[in-house]
Amino acid sequence: MMAAAELKTRHCQAQVQALDEAVIVTYLQALPGWQREGQRIARKFAFANYYKTLAFVNAVAWIAHQQDHHPELTVTYNHCLVRLDTHSVNGGQGGLSENDFICAARIDALLDAAA
Repeated sequence: MMAAAELKTRHCQAQVQALDEAVIVTYLQALPGWQREGQRIARKFAFANYYKTLAFVNAVAWIAHQQDHHPELTVTYNHCLVRLDTHSVNGGQGGLSENDFICAARIDALLDAAA
């Protein structure tokens, strides 16, 4: 199973399958701060002010565009809630694919690079 460092070097694929529960649990353990939220994963990121929050949002948008995998973002003054899932898996009913965890690892890497 892949660690977060390995996930962030991968690229999202167009054709993916839903992950089984054991793989989801393993990937979540590799990505501290991310939690299961039904058929998706989510993490809340906190910032000092609105400007820094929007800078993060723009960086996430760049990752999403580059990977062609787009999260749901909820933005307020000093935090951003990121939710990821793959709409095309499970016969179009949605769920979690490796793409979600690749993007989560890449988003986490933004903060690692800024530290």
